[in-house]
Amino acid sequence: MRSKGTAEELEARRKRAIDLLQKGWAPRDVADALGVVTKTIYAWKAKWKEGGKRALASIPQHVPTCRMSVDQQRELGALLMQGAMAFGYPTDLWTTARIAEVVKKRFKIDYNPDHLGRLLHTLGYSCQKPIKRAKEQDEASVKRWRQRDWPRIKKGSKTAS
Repeated sequence: MRSKGTAEELEARRKRAIDLLQKGWAPRDVADALGVVTKTIYAWKAKWKEGGKRALASIPQHVPTCRMSVDQQRELGALLMQGAMAFGYPTDLWTTARIAEVVKKRFKIDYNPDHLGRLLHTLGYSCQKPIKRAKEQDEASVKRWRQRDWPRIKKGSKTAS
């Protein structure tokens, strides 16, 4: 797991560890002082011996920018609100695969459906599972059936005739 702190703070901590080692501190004491495990101190020391303090420099993480502009993201939100049937799908259920198709047709941007889920999450959408229930279902009839018929037909029921 990556330590907490900015890249600059983490680099400063690595350099501080080497400074303490050069002052004669034991690796275990340096580890305790900096809040890391001793094994990490040995790894930093090995890097330092190979490449000097430059080897301890922070390596910026590559964080790709979103390929959709803010306006396109806003427009995507409006498109999703129209429902999937508005785009020719047989049901109103949005899947990331369907959304990826719409994004490709509308914005000419090809997204992997798995990665599109992350974008949707940042836009405030979350994974939802539809309730599996018939639209025509009558709640009163279901309740009556559960109270009257189900006990009668249930295996082992005392009221079975």
